[in-house]
Amino acid sequence: MNPHELDPLNEPRALIELVNVSKTYPGSESPAVVDLNLAVREGEILVLVGPSGCGKSTTLRLINRMIEPTGGSIIFEGADVTKSDPNELRRHIGYVIQQVGLFPHRTIAENIGTVPRLLKWDRKRIKARVEEMLELVGMDPKTFGPRYPRELSGGQAQRVGVARALAADPDVLLMDEPFGAIDPITRDRLQNEFLRLQAELKKTIVFVTHDIDEAVKMGDRIAILREQSVIAQLDRPEVILTDPADDFVENFLGSGAILKTLTLSRVRDIDLSAIPPVRPGATRSQALAAVEESPSGVAVLLDAADHPVRWVDRRSLDNAAKPLEQAGRGVMVMLQPEDTLQDALSAMLQTSTGMAVVVDGKGRYLGCVTIEALARLLVQTQNGNA
Repeated sequence: MNPHELDPLNEPRALIELVNVSKTYPGSESPAVVDLNLAVREGEILVLVGPSGCGKSTTLRLINRMIEPTGGSIIFEGADVTKSDPNELRRHIGYVIQQVGLFPHRTIAENIGTVPRLLKWDRKRIKARVEEMLELVGMDPKTFGPRYPRELSGGQAQRVGVARALAADPDVLLMDEPFGAIDPITRDRLQNEFLRLQAELKKTIVFVTHDIDEAVKMGDRIAILREQSVIAQLDRPEVILTDPADDFVENFLGSGAILKTLTLSRVRDIDLSAIPPVRPGATRSQALAAVEESPSGVAVLLDAADHPVRWVDRRSLDNAAKPLEQAGRGVMVMLQPEDTLQDALSAMLQTSTGMAVVVDGKGRYLGCVTIEALARLLVQTQNGNA
């Protein structure tokens, strides 16, 4: 099943419900949120997206009562939490923001252990949990635990922010533009890593973004909001992209909605082209034989660790003056199975071959994805057969 699809016959229960929730700030004539009704299903990523100032971040903060509602009820696990201790509520809800918000005077290990300490976990348990969280987000505990936030890159700091939010194993994760301040390449990688984590952890997540491409990539369902958090459309990404509810939604999606459907599938979902590899120790004649065998007239030169290093074709191999390991052109762009097909299209547009190499988590060669494969998928989507 597509990870964005939810089985209507086995629909998860609503873990969070906002019932007729409104918010008016003191001194303001117009409400920021008006009569909002919204249910967040257990184990899903629900993305709130809309134009600047529509109230999506306010809605997020109402859920954990960082902002108190003016009216309505917020139901968490069946109980109205507007009448309970907000600090107790927040211990069940992780929070990740764009600015990360790490404490600069505390080490990374101390930052991640913040909520477990508040919950009075013993020191040994906190240490084990911190190490587990750092490993979960791909950071070596011995290397990064003793460091301070100023010693991290933006991407590393964002990973620590996620680790800190998950440290006390919260039921819910609220994420407010978590990857918005990071360069595009790092952002794509963090999105992919987070989706891998979610496949394992199955947390209930409310995710705020202003970027419809990010919403389509990350969300099991998307709520597109008008001003005052009025829901214009709430549905699965593929439904919104192919059947927008009205002109507001269609204009917000922008042009190229069909191309955005490439975000709904991942490289692992399509058959890879069998571009043959040439391994270390191969002779020039063996490399030529691989090129002749290839459906695209190219082969991929690998190093001793099976990492792809160069594209080779007949012309580059005919130049006997160059050693085989220096023939052809360097492989500059690589994809992983978790990358979206939109990532794949972007990568292929940067290559001269019309293909992109796919590698596993350790950088080992798996095959190639081609423009032709993506074109076929787009045709199927337009015909309603995808």
